[in-house]
Amino acid sequence: ADVKNIGSGRAGGSILGAQFLQRFVNDVPWAHLDIAGMAWSTKDAPTVPKGATAFGVRLLDQFVAEHYERE
Repeated sequence: ADVKNIGSGRAGGSILGAQFLQRFVNDVPWAHLDIAGMAWSTKDAPTVPKGATAFGVRLLDQFVAEHYERE
């Protein structure tokens, strides 16, 4: 979704994103993972790029590739 999650107070931001998505998926199984952009790296490293690291995204991508993609 191209919408910023905005919650009042300290809690509720990610659940608001999930509730927003729920309105559009109908009976399609889905999951909302609030994982992108959790960390920032000031320099390039072999396993972490400079800038937003998107911590967890590559791990999830690898998991899906290994367990759900067909050759």
